Amino acid sequence: MNWKKWLKFNPYKKLWVLLGKRPWTFIYRDIWHKFELFPQLQWLATGIGAEYTRQSLHLPWWSHLVWVGIYIYGYINGHFFWGKKYIEDQQGE
Repeated sequence: MNWKKWLKFNPYKKLWVLLGKRPWTFIYRDIWHKFELFPQLQWLATGIGAEYTRQSLHLPWWSHLVWVGIYIYGYINGHFFWGKKYIEDQQGE
């Protein structure tokens, strides 16, 4: 790739071209389909981290609702790219 073309990219595309060579949504879809246990472990770790944070900061029990809200937001947004047909090792434009 030449630098003149790269300089015209938006900041997100510049970052994914440097780090993953394709959009991160495509990379995460590959992880989702090839290593299904990995996202499940991420969710478990998030739950453990949320409870640890809540206890260490002495927050009330209902503070978990914030985490639930964040999770639901991500779950809904995930359907924007998981709802399409899966193409293994899909490349960016």
